[in-house]
Amino acid sequence: QVKLVESGGGLVQPGGSLRLSCAASGISFSAYDMGWYRQAPGNQRELVARIFSNGRTDYIDPVKDRFTISRDNAKNTVYLQKNSLKPEDSALYYCKAHWLWTDCWGQGNPVTVSS
Repeated sequence: QVKLVESGGGLVQPGGSLRLSCAASGISFSAYDMGWYRQAPGNQRELVARIFSNGRTDYIDPVKDRFTISRDNAKNTVYLQKNSLKPEDSALYYCKAHWLWTDCWGQGNPVTVSS
């Protein structure tokens, strides 16, 4: 059974940092491309960052130079380090595992950036 469990969200002040983690089980993790998505109230879910099985990464422009995605294949975990957080980064953050035609989603982890 595939399972993705996110952790590390919460409330942080503007300019602060958070690190999200997503632990995977039930998949051959190293073969999967992993992504972080977010969805704010009233908005569509959007891709934030992804890391491919070969280690290549890409980011949407609003988070470049502030967010870093990484993976530890030995721990079956993908991370999203978020620095210099802004109120507009507030959202429910999801991780996704993708391989061929298979997509698996985590349950979502809320991040609120507010003073």
